[in-house]
Amino acid sequence: MLVTETDFDRPTRCAPWTARALLAHVGTATERVTAMLAEPAPPAADTDAAGYYRPDKRFSAGTNRERVDGAVAAAVRAGRGAALAARFAGTWCAAGAAVAAQPDDRVVRTRHGDAMLLTDFMLTRVVELAVHGLDLADAFDRPPWTHDSAIEVVTRLLLPGDAGPRVDALGWDRMTLLRVATGRAADEAGARSLREAGVTWLALG
Repeated sequence: MLVTETDFDRPTRCAPWTARALLAHVGTATERVTAMLAEPAPPAADTDAAGYYRPDKRFSAGTNRERVDGAVAAAVRAGRGAALAARFAGTWCAAGAAVAAQPDDRVVRTRHGDAMLLTDFMLTRVVELAVHGLDLADAFDRPPWTHDSAIEVVTRLLLPGDAGPRVDALGWDRMTLLRVATGRAADEAGARSLREAGVTWLALG
């Protein structure tokens, strides 16, 4: 997929981010994996993947402003969009190697102060990449490239307990579920149906 430098200046639904700033944000979110693994492990987990997305100070106006401004600044520092893309390619490879070297029960501390099993935190990274991957694909006017395995991972987070059969009764495919449940599709009636079915609603910045 050829992306020009001009394409990186396209607006995204995550205003005021351009595609360039959104990619910078995704890169920063992935870099946190290696940074937290360099820190001592907390004694025990106190938050799971769904709890990570609870609507508290982490999604307050102040925290969202820091998140927005940080990505814009990172995009400016990187300069060209191609440099951002190359950096992300190295970032995810480094994160994957660092995670593979950890024991299954490794606990990490998030920037919000949560103690989480690394496996749960990595689920939040899949959410970040899957959801913002849709945002980037839409900004570039390209078909989404989300891998089926990523959609399945996020779907399992969104569909706890007996919510699966209720959602299946709506007749949606998993991509539609992902878009509506994360606000990537303007479907108020569909969102209401998902809430009634018991979907886990994630607070997103």
